[in-house]
Amino acid sequence: MLDDPTASYEGSNPLCGDRITMMLGISDGVVREVAFTGRGCAISQASASLLTDEIKGKTVEEVEKMTPDDLLELIGIEISPARLKCALLSLDTVAHALADASAEEETQPLPGQ
Repeated sequence: MLDDPTASYEGSNPLCGDRITMMLGISDGVVREVAFTGRGCAISQASASLLTDEIKGKTVEEVEKMTPDDLLELIGIEISPARLKCALLSLDTVAHALADASAEEETQPLPGQ
């Protein structure tokens, strides 16, 4: 867990009960720290773990460009269509965290205003 993440989001898959909270520590446009908590099936948890390793040290722009195929390649095993939502939950959660952080950044007043 990160004590003071720059961005965080809790994603869920109501069909099977998976829940993941992704927390990002972003500085100078780079993901410096990343952590997750969650519960659910092995695929959703393994996917989140692999994704945290992959995005640490990357720029926000690089992370935003990641595709489902990129994550599925990282996982490295065949995922059945019924389990795709489980495998992609972490990527969707990271995308929401970054979008929320970006929206919050846009609403912050500039220093001196």
